Amino acid sequence: MTLLADLLQTVFERRYRGAGDRRDTRPIPEMLDELMGSRGEMRGAELARRILDRFSEAGDEEKTAFFSHLALSRGIDVTAVRNALDTYEAAPDMRNYRDFMQAAEPQRQEIARRLNQVPGATRQLVMMREHLLRLAGTHPELKVIDPDFRHLFASWFNRGFLVLRPISWESPAHILEKIIAYEAVHTIDSWGDLRRRLQPGDRRCFAFFHPAMPDEPLIFVEVALTRGIPGSIQHLLAEDRDALDAGVADTAVFYSISNCQAGLAGISFGNSLIKQVAADLSRALPQLRNFVTLSPIPRLAAWAKAEGIALPDEPEALKMLAAHYLSEAKGQRGLPFDPVARFHLGNGAMIHAVHAGADISANGMAQSGGAMVNYLYDLNRISQNHERFAATGEIAASRQIQALARQAKPDAAKRTKLNG
Repeated sequence: MTLLADLLQTVFERRYRGAGDRRDTRPIPEMLDELMGSRGEMRGAELARRILDRFSEAGDEEKTAFFSHLALSRGIDVTAVRNALDTYEAAPDMRNYRDFMQAAEPQRQEIARRLNQVPGATRQLVMMREHLLRLAGTHPELKVIDPDFRHLFASWFNRGFLVLRPISWESPAHILEKIIAYEAVHTIDSWGDLRRRLQPGDRRCFAFFHPAMPDEPLIFVEVALTRGIPGSIQHLLAEDRDALDAGVADTAVFYSISNCQAGLAGISFGNSLIKQVAADLSRALPQLRNFVTLSPIPRLAAWAKAEGIALPDEPEALKMLAAHYLSEAKGQRGLPFDPVARFHLGNGAMIHAVHAGADISANGMAQSGGAMVNYLYDLNRISQNHERFAATGEIAASRQIQALARQAKPDAAKRTKLNG
């Protein structure tokens, strides 16, 4: 059945592409008008393929013009929305409700749906949003389009559609190449480096995939199985380390989580990924007792500089400063200033321990003076921690972290409100 499905998809894809091989040089608005007016499936698919191919081949000037058209001419008709709402208010039946919902939806959302009807379109639309986010940096008027992409992607990439797949040294080479390219926390320097992270029995890697993008990981997590909770990424990734028998490990360490698709920024997968991986590992290795991260503290140095604080050279002083920063430094909305802290605390983790000299790479020293942090995922308290953090901003922290934060020097606690 899988072979037959692959063959049919190839036939259809070639048919669509064959129909769209002739470059359509009409103005984009004219092509979009025809797409929106098309009633035939084959004609609509042909138009969608031509528009997507035209966009992918376009330079920044033409891409900007495309987005400007969507922003200015394919939004909502305010008068139609107002009239539909008045009609529904006067007679709140199903038909009037449907008419109001249709009027209230920007036309560009339906354009995206119609573009998504051909094989490979989902990937192209994700890349389209990547270009939008990039170009909106210099053309802020384009930002009005992004809520429409986010709305659609939140549905299309709903957790129910995602597939969790283990990544191993035996995975296809094109997938392994993307793991190397997308690693965002601890650079993978070579195929040998990748092999050390995937092949030993005490290493695991998992990624979410979407059926419409089967060869593109959306997010992946690298896991080390250890005895005890580690406090150094150098030791965890050392070339000459001895592999541990997975059967005697008591801790699963999520030491790197990387989002892979810039066009899916803001679409959260990490929460579901960590929880499902923890649940799967717990079933496969029931002796595991701890599920922790070994995470960077990427904005500690920037915060300290803004506060007029020099990062301490002395390990205990650095740990106290880091504990204070993670527990007390807040952004404008009252959330933790540190983005990694916001992510894990929002997922229901707690701040478990901080370590000095944990990442002595150039990047680690520049970001945090070498400090790293363990966030603990207690499977019995994740929901409780998440609810408290969401409702009141309460940060779950171990007694050790609380004690270190209290001992922080007075000048470290002067100004903790920064723009997050």
